Amino acid sequence: MNVSKDGNDATDRRLRTPMTRIIHVFLLLFCLTSLDSTWAATVRYDVAYLWDEKVETVQSYRKKVANILGPTVEKKLKIVNKAPLYGLIYYRNRDKQGAERVARSHTKLLQSKGLKAATAVRSKQWKIVTGKSRKPVKTESVKTISKSRQTITRPEKEVAKSKQTATRPTKTTTTAKHKSRNQNLEAEVEKYIKSLRRKGAISSDERTAWSVYDFTSGEKLVAINEDSSLQGASLVKTFFALAYFHKVKKGKLKYGSSAKKHMRRMIQRSNNHSANWVLRQAGGPAAVNRLLKRNYPKMFKNTRIVEYIPANGRTYRNKASAHDYSRFLYALWNDSLPYSSEMRRLMQLPGRDRLYTGTREIPKSTKVYNKTGSTAQLCGDIGILVVKGSDGKRYPYTIVGVIEKRKRARHYGSWIRSRGNVIRKVSDIVYKGISQQHHLRAG
Repeated sequence: MNVSKDGNDATDRRLRTPMTRIIHVFLLLFCLTSLDSTWAATVRYDVAYLWDEKVETVQSYRKKVANILGPTVEKKLKIVNKAPLYGLIYYRNRDKQGAERVARSHTKLLQSKGLKAATAVRSKQWKIVTGKSRKPVKTESVKTISKSRQTITRPEKEVAKSKQTATRPTKTTTTAKHKSRNQNLEAEVEKYIKSLRRKGAISSDERTAWSVYDFTSGEKLVAINEDSSLQGASLVKTFFALAYFHKVKKGKLKYGSSAKKHMRRMIQRSNNHSANWVLRQAGGPAAVNRLLKRNYPKMFKNTRIVEYIPANGRTYRNKASAHDYSRFLYALWNDSLPYSSEMRRLMQLPGRDRLYTGTREIPKSTKVYNKTGSTAQLCGDIGILVVKGSDGKRYPYTIVGVIEKRKRARHYGSWIRSRGNVIRKVSDIVYKGISQQHHLRAG
C-alpha cells in the first residue's frame, strides 16, 4: 500500500509539472506585460514646433508661434538644445494622447498662418536655452521643471444616474497653487451641481453632462458624464444638417432656396416641420444614423437617430452624448466638416441660447454659435463661444450643457427656465476659469 501510495504521489507530481510550468509562464508573461504597461504609462510627451541649427531662427519662430497661440501657451514655450539642433517645445510632460491632441489643434492654427505643423515628441532631459544667450546654458532638467509645475490627475466624473459626487479636495500643501487649472474648473462645476442637489434645485431623477474644450490651449477643461447617452431633443438637429450637407458635397442633394429656408428655420428657430423636411431629404432617421456612423465613426460614438420629431414635439428617442456634441463642435470650428462655414453661419443667427444671453460674467463682445434643445425631460445647449481679450485676440472654446429628467416635468415652463439658468451659471463659471487662464479682460 505504501508503494502504491508513493507511486500515486509521484504520478500526481508528474501530471502537475506541465500545468505548473504553464502557470509559471503565464505569470511571467503577465508580470512582463504589467511592467511594460507601467513603463508606457510613465512615458511623457511634449509638443514640438521647429528644429533648426540656428538658435536665432528658433527664437524668431517662437515669437510667431506665441502671437498665434496666445499668452497662455507662450508661458510654456521653451527653446531647447538637442545637439546639433535647437528646438521650440511646448513643455507639457504629460500623456502621449493629450500631446497629440494639442499638436493637432495647434497645427490647424499655425498652418492657417503659414507656419509648420506641430508634432508630439517624447519628453527629454531638455537643455533649456535661456535669455538672449546663443549657447545652451545649464538649466532645469525636465525632472526639475516637473517639481515646480505639479499636475494632479483629473477627478472622477459624475457616473450614477442620480448621484453626482464632487472630487474631494486634496490636502493643502505648498504646491497647491500649482494645481492644473482645468482640474480646478471641472471641480468648480461639480461643486456647483452638487450644491444644487443638496438644496433640491436639481432632483434625484435628473442627471447632467458637461463638456468644455479650449481651442487656445488645446485642452479639455471639463468632462463630466461626457459619454452618457442622453436624449437628443433639438440638439441633434445640428446632426441632421451635417447629414444633409454631406449629401450635398457628394452631389446627391442640392442646397437650393427651399433647403436654405428649412435649414435656417431648423437651426435658428428650431422648427420641427423644417427639421423633419431636412431629415426626410437626407433619407430618414435610419439612413441618417447609418450615414453618421459610417462616415464619422470617431465623432458619433453615442449617437442614435431613430425618429422624426413628433407633431407634439415630444422627441425622446433620439440619443447623443456631450462628448459627441463636443467632437462635432471641434470639427465644425476647424472646418473639418462639409459646409462648416455655412453651419457656423446658421448657428450664429440671432436666436435663443443658454450659454451667453442672461449670463452675468461673459462680455458683450462675445460671438456665439449654438443650438438649444428643450423638452419636458431635457434642457440643453451646445455651442462655441468666442471671447475677445484686451489684446484684441479672440479666444474660442466649446461648451456643452445637458440636463435630463427621467420623468416629464409637471410644470414645463418653470422647470425649463430654472434648468436653463443652471446652464447659464455653469457658462459663467467656465468663462471665469478661461478668463483667468488666459488673463482676459473684457474687450
